[in-house]
Amino acid sequence: MIEQFITKIRQYEIRIRKAVNADMRGSFRSVFKGSGVEFADLREYQYGDDVRTIDWNVSAKGHGTFVKIFREEKEQTVFFILDVSGSQQVGHVNHSKLDTAKEICGVLALSAIQEASHVGLLCFSDQKEKYIRPSNGMKHGYEVITELYKLKPVSSKTNLAEGILFTLNVLKRRSVVIFISDFIDKNYEHNLRALARKHDLVMVHLLDKRETDLPRLGIIPMVDPESNRTVWVNASSPWFRKRVREDFAQVGKKIEQFARQNDINYVAIDSQQDYVEPLVKLFRIRRKK
Repeated sequence: MIEQFITKIRQYEIRIRKAVNADMRGSFRSVFKGSGVEFADLREYQYGDDVRTIDWNVSAKGHGTFVKIFREEKEQTVFFILDVSGSQQVGHVNHSKLDTAKEICGVLALSAIQEASHVGLLCFSDQKEKYIRPSNGMKHGYEVITELYKLKPVSSKTNLAEGILFTLNVLKRRSVVIFISDFIDKNYEHNLRALARKHDLVMVHLLDKRETDLPRLGIIPMVDPESNRTVWVNASSPWFRKRVREDFAQVGKKIEQFARQNDINYVAIDSQQDYVEPLVKLFRIRRKK
């Protein structure tokens, strides 16, 4: 029921806000506030101006030396990229990684809207599943939450690189970009690095223990939710179970290391656990920055 979904999101948003405000003094808005400034005008160079602000292209025309004037962005945009591919369907029969992803996206969108941010959303698999242009106001916020609840992906495949590229093309100004995914894909690092350079990027990495702690049921069929390919495996084999755990651990380490190297805020969340504390921890880090 959409009413239950909205009620749960409201309750979690209140819990996070209270936890953040109790732990840290100051405005909750700072967890969404970017460091962006935008170009406003040009004026002639004056003694003492920072030479790094000189517009060499304009100055080269021979009419004098000009510097750029910047102003702080008054309207912050928070943009969500939500991976809705088949691998996100893993989890409990009544609560998958995708269900948790939708909730986290809804909670953070509601928080951002209440802090007067413009909020936008891209849901993608290997194609654009849903795109909502950034806007503000509670009416828009509940439109985002409603669309999240109703969304039923058309494709089960993944193409993280294309989803990132779409975001790079539609966001013209520096924004806070919150990327929610299990990051199970290849060859997307180049685009992700470009996204981190242009925007204030936050990576929310969703995990589920059912992917690594397989039930000991002997030889069982495993279906890849993205390709629908079935492989028979021995789920009771100690060697196989160890290999699965190590493979997923390696992927997680690689993603976390990438985030550190590119100055990206990163948090890993177990989709079957309460996600309030990990998000509060993330906000603590952003407030300190």
